Amino acid sequence: MEKWMVYNKKADFQKIGSEFGIDPVIARLIRNRDIQDMKEIRSYLYGTLAEIPSPWKMKDMERAVQILQKKITQKKKIRIIGDYDIDGVTATCILLKGLKRLNANVDTYIPDRVKDGYGMHEQLIDKALEDGIDTILTCDNGIAAAAEIEYAKKEGLTVIVTDHHDIPFRDTKDGRIWIIPKADAVVNPKQNDCLYLNKNICGAVVAWKLIWALYERLGIDSDEIWDFLELAAIATVGDVMDLQGENRIIVKEGLKKLSSTSFEGLKALICVNNLEGAEITAYHVGFVIGPCINASGRLDTAARSLELLLADNMEDAMKLADDLYDLNQSRKAMTEQGKEQAIQSIEENNLGKDRVLVVYLPDCHESLAGIIAGRIREAYNKPVFVLTKGADGVKGSGRSIEAYSMYEELVKCSDLLTQFGGHPMAAGLSMEEKNVEFFRRRLNDNCTLTEQELIPKIMIDVPMPISYLSKKLTEQLKVLEPFGKGNSKPLFAQKNLRAVGIRVLGRNRNVAKMLLIDENGIKMDAVYFGEAQEFVDFVQAHDTISVTYYPEINVFQGRENLQVVIKNYC
Repeated sequence: MEKWMVYNKKADFQKIGSEFGIDPVIARLIRNRDIQDMKEIRSYLYGTLAEIPSPWKMKDMERAVQILQKKITQKKKIRIIGDYDIDGVTATCILLKGLKRLNANVDTYIPDRVKDGYGMHEQLIDKALEDGIDTILTCDNGIAAAAEIEYAKKEGLTVIVTDHHDIPFRDTKDGRIWIIPKADAVVNPKQNDCLYLNKNICGAVVAWKLIWALYERLGIDSDEIWDFLELAAIATVGDVMDLQGENRIIVKEGLKKLSSTSFEGLKALICVNNLEGAEITAYHVGFVIGPCINASGRLDTAARSLELLLADNMEDAMKLADDLYDLNQSRKAMTEQGKEQAIQSIEENNLGKDRVLVVYLPDCHESLAGIIAGRIREAYNKPVFVLTKGADGVKGSGRSIEAYSMYEELVKCSDLLTQFGGHPMAAGLSMEEKNVEFFRRRLNDNCTLTEQELIPKIMIDVPMPISYLSKKLTEQLKVLEPFGKGNSKPLFAQKNLRAVGIRVLGRNRNVAKMLLIDENGIKMDAVYFGEAQEFVDFVQAHDTISVTYYPEINVFQGRENLQVVIKNYC
């Protein structure tokens, strides 16, 4: 069951439309995304790279730059410790290329998901000491490694943390205590006393800001800052950051640059995914290119994705891109199998009654736990943790719903966990196998989610008759791109439509095409993607249907025609 709701945010849409030369419907869509005053609207529509905030506003940025400037001059050995997902790999690439441009003595280590686990561990510090490393520089990790950083400092290492994850905390009777590692510098905008306004940037953007500041301090041409723009854009989309403000500008401009990127590895990925010559959108990054970069960190080693991004000739890049493409195809098949096993486990073990789902799949590849958790969340609209059996106990990943802060709930279970970290919407954890059932019970005993919060909400931008649609309006919707989290694709709705001439298409029989007719006889081509036969059966059982939709211009054999894509129906 879904609850359909209409945004009811007020503004003078006629005035906004007149001011910016846009349809009042477009003005209403912008207001629905919480963009309000004229300055914000102008930035949303026409924002430029010049509006991206200075890196110097971040806490400890000055300190980090001073330390690195000294280490570079002294030719001290610097090691970047990254992460094995798209954000961590791109952040590592940015730091490595940026520091090498400054003639630093630098190398990298991206932890192996299975062998090393997430982030800094003592064995990585011991290896750094063995290799004569002077300074460890983290990216997309480190904020939750207080004990490990204390050990590194005791052993004489300099440690700089760049991260964007939530700051660990402990609740006491006297209030909340924030646990910030005692590194030489901690660059993370989520620190309470950090003056950087955008708290929602990804790890790669934090890393980019550090290189940006170093370039400014050491006199590198300011144009070279933008050499990393497409990597920052890919990471922002791939790590599912809100596409508003600074993030929106980074992605919008980065996508433009991606089509003509100078990175041989990105060119190769675009090629193997048959996107050459195409307008690359946030969708392509999130669901085509990004998963290929993630695939090596899931099923092999993320060092291969880093190698791809660092490739300096097309022949090597194509070999690596082909391998990553094949790995991603394997990942897709394994994910589908894991999803089916998870649903079977939920149904057979009567877990569906739980408000927080904890599914233990001992034989599932641990790298797929997060993706499977996301799929199960979509199916049940509940917070989901998928746990797998690793060499050193149980590991897992969680994906949440808006009303449930996953990280805060894990804090309440910290005595059952050996390690955890993350965001309100996603988290990673590990524990002893004996604690799995205690963990499930604790989460559900603590859970305050109401039945209303567990009902999926479909947020409709505008209840708009299909008769209002035009090619001009549909083209104008492009000013709202890129779409993604925090800037969703517009959703319209209309009641009392008849669907006629319906037919099921596609090799997997997952497409339904039809003609929609409203009460005034206005007709519109329509398409539905999903369980097509189920949709057909529903239509045939009812005289009229209500639909949510978005319009698009379909191009077939050189001909353009307006159609709507149906998203939900009742």
